Amino acid sequence: MKKQMLLALVFLTAAAVPALAADGAQPASTNVRGAEYPKVHSDLRITFRLVAPSAQKVQFVPPEAGNTPSGLGKAPIDLVKDKEGVWTVTVPPVVPGFHYYWLLVNGVAVNNPGSGTFFGFNKPTSGIEVPEPGADFYGIKEVPHGEVRARWYFSKIAGQWRKANIYAPPGYETDHGKCYPVLYLQQGGGEDENGWTRQGRANFILDNLLAAGKAQPMIIVMNCGYATVPGEAPVVTRPDRPAAPPRHFTEVMVREIIPMIDAAYRTLPDRAHRAMAGLSMGGGRPCRSP
Repeated sequence: MKKQMLLALVFLTAAAVPALAADGAQPASTNVRGAEYPKVHSDLRITFRLVAPSAQKVQFVPPEAGNTPSGLGKAPIDLVKDKEGVWTVTVPPVVPGFHYYWLLVNGVAVNNPGSGTFFGFNKPTSGIEVPEPGADFYGIKEVPHGEVRARWYFSKIAGQWRKANIYAPPGYETDHGKCYPVLYLQQGGGEDENGWTRQGRANFILDNLLAAGKAQPMIIVMNCGYATVPGEAPVVTRPDRPAAPPRHFTEVMVREIIPMIDAAYRTLPDRAHRAMAGLSMGGGRPCRSP
């Protein structure tokens, strides 16, 4: 490939760019290791920088383009190129929380190499955490911590191997006589079973609630909310329109997941001690458990 065809998508290091004004701007916690940008300012503005000397146009696509409100609207925001080929933009204050986003480079949607990627919109997607001032309920604290375990199982209904993430509360391994209620926690559309711990930090939230005496110890089961059967045509998806949940997941949940969890873990195996909740698509999931 000719040199002029190469497009460098490399984030600038601290040594390569001037520092921002001393307004408390910090690299986002969701940046890849060593990346200085994106930076979140104390007033919740965000500065993005990208090295792309050969690009003709670079734009930031706000979360609203993927139906995740941020306060920025849906229109792409232009980055400005300097003489060194560095593209920069500082966007207005963003609603606190976790947001997916992507960049358009010459009209092509790409992930930002400075941000970590998370499974959203049915594909690995750039994400950024915008901290809420004074909020620490989802932070890692000096409290007893539960464990998140991966449990693989073969679904006869789906005809494939599947994975569930299981949160076991603090004390599960030491108090062998104790049984626990179970919360089946379902992800939003276009996400997977990893979303509740990677993006949502559900395990740290429950650790903190338990330490504060605001929650009851429980097991949390996080399983991908999509399921197809052998021979079923794959669902065509696109980033701004996640697929509707296949109807077979309810059958997988009732006939396979719940019995598996009750057999493998110390649960209270009745309807009175079993609950289901979720985000967006996951919150609307119909499921009648035994």
